[in-house]
Amino acid sequence: MNSVFGMIVCALGGLAGATFALPFRKVKGVSYESYWLIYALFGLVLFPVALAAATVPDIFGVIGRAPAKTLVMCAAFGALWGVGGLSWGLMIRYLGVGLGLAIGCGLCSATGTLIPPIVKGQAASLVADKSAILTLVSVGVSLLGIVFVGIAGKSKEDEQPEEIKKAAVADFDFKKGLVVALVAGIASAGMNFGLQSGGDLPQFAREAGAGEAWTGMPVLVVVLFGGFIVNIVWCLLQNAKNKSFCDYAKLLNPAFVGALFWSGLAGVIWACQFACQKVAEPAMGDMAYISFAIVMGSSVLFSSLVGIMLGEWKGTGSKTKAYLATGLVVLAASIAIAVAAK
Repeated sequence: MNSVFGMIVCALGGLAGATFALPFRKVKGVSYESYWLIYALFGLVLFPVALAAATVPDIFGVIGRAPAKTLVMCAAFGALWGVGGLSWGLMIRYLGVGLGLAIGCGLCSATGTLIPPIVKGQAASLVADKSAILTLVSVGVSLLGIVFVGIAGKSKEDEQPEEIKKAAVADFDFKKGLVVALVAGIASAGMNFGLQSGGDLPQFAREAGAGEAWTGMPVLVVVLFGGFIVNIVWCLLQNAKNKSFCDYAKLLNPAFVGALFWSGLAGVIWACQFACQKVAEPAMGDMAYISFAIVMGSSVLFSSLVGIMLGEWKGTGSKTKAYLATGLVVLAASIAIAVAAK
């Protein structure tokens, strides 16, 4: 067990979560629903299955050993994440990378910590001892950080000239973005509960000959497949509504190969954040329960830095920057408290 190594891997996952959307900026000439389907295909099916097949012998045999109840539960929570994941793209569209991921990841981290024990009927465990109370405090501190980042976002909207807002985030709309971020952040917490609902799947992977670090891959495959079902249904419905099925023919045209590449790359980078989480958990031992919080908290910090580099906070005054800085410091403190809980 090496908790420090595990936390570093989780932080790398957070970096992936903070930067996955950047390749979308290179996609041109293809509708949103079409490039999102390509992203979902690569990130939720092709990459996780390829990674699992490369690290777990007889991956489909391992998954087939699990009880149907376990598979359905993992896939169902993946589907819940799928609802939030669809909102994630709109959240970034309206709020930008920095502000959008800061609010979305913060909410996801908080609810992801609370949902598992509540759903399992173990709510009392949240205040069972000093360690549990500190973990709960970290959630409260995280929410406080979200409040400050949200205030910074509203202040940014009030201060920035319209042309600067549109240059950094073409469809910037704080009110719409905040509503979407609430849906995205809360529903996306289903990802962590799905990842923690794999039952004996890690043991089956171990028995098949998988290395300890890779025993969580079968769980990841099932959870992400549940999310994929939701994503592909939505994308195809939007294709029908907007008459954009022709986009897929465009992707075969050399002029649009870039759209296929960049959308697929976004999916692979996105999937890396939860692959990192599952790789890190065995190394963290009894501290594995905070892995999700570290991934999400790291995403907040890195996404805010990315947002600053992309000019999303350009033209804001000292008050707005102070709110943002306070929010980031408080969010960092929430991670530190979660780590100190053990």
